[in-house]
Amino acid sequence: MKNYIVSAFRLTIVMLVIVGIYLVIVYAGSKVLPTQGNAEIINHNGQKFYANIGQEFKSVKYFHGRPSAVDYNAAGSAGSNKGPSNKEYLETVQKRIDTLKMQNPEMNTAKVPVELVTASGSGLDPDISEEGALYQAKRIAKERNISLEKIENLINIQTEKPLLGLFGPSKINVLKLNIALDQTK
Repeated sequence: MKNYIVSAFRLTIVMLVIVGIYLVIVYAGSKVLPTQGNAEIINHNGQKFYANIGQEFKSVKYFHGRPSAVDYNAAGSAGSNKGPSNKEYLETVQKRIDTLKMQNPEMNTAKVPVELVTASGSGLDPDISEEGALYQAKRIAKERNISLEKIENLINIQTEKPLLGLFGPSKINVLKLNIALDQTK
């Protein structure tokens, strides 16, 4: 029995060292990032926003992000866990498609970008694709009385390219895009 306890104790020490080294590497790696592993906080019009958490924009004058399965509540991050064979899920997605097409009638025949009608796994995704933003561009231009060319240029400026040109897709942070949109005349 003594051999088992000694073996278990040794294994525990080895695992503590391995996990400890891993945590130090992750912590040190986070300090290299632009936000140093902290939330990116944006102050706009006297309000504080977290750029790395999805925000809800209801007005037709703003770009809309991904739907949230948790109503954009960061304390309860979760997906819906409903798949494409779930009738309730399919009805929800169809309602979102219908609403999106109603808000963007000039895009009625265009393919709907999937991220505009499906929630992310966390329910808090702050980004959309360039296609998702372009899908909404005509509505924004019309509602704000700004040329479509200016809106498309703004989308292009706000698009974050893949890391090193290789890792991940191009994306646009919806909060930053809408703040830049407010500053556009």
